[in-house]
Amino acid sequence: MKPPSLTLVYDHECPVCRNYCRVLAIKKAAGEMTILDARENPPIMREINALGLDMDEGFVLKIGDQFYHGADAIHTLALLSTGTGFFNRINYLIFRSQTLSRILYPVLKTGRRVLLIMLGKSKLRNLQNTKNPD
Repeated sequence: MKPPSLTLVYDHECPVCRNYCRVLAIKKAAGEMTILDARENPPIMREINALGLDMDEGFVLKIGDQFYHGADAIHTLALLSTGTGFFNRINYLIFRSQTLSRILYPVLKTGRRVLLIMLGKSKLRNLQNTKNPD
């Protein structure tokens, strides 16, 4: 049986996010993972926007038809990671706990916002033009 497809959508302008995606190693049994830059507006962004998932609030992981956002995404990625190498071991040890992921993710998100401001980068604002007026 073929594993479901995995797609990770993130902000390539964030150096921390970019490096996280670069060094993350997923178990082969989990399947091949496609990593996409949300700023390039790949087709999956239509689904992300339709679900109301704010890319400024966290990256998105899609496994098959299931979407994970923010803390849930980082938790799921930790469970799928190989645990090999320093980064992947630390990532697994910290984020294998859903509770700890939900506690720490807002801190990471705040750090990302500060870093983007310092670098002069704009927010993604992927939901800004997708909301329908009532």
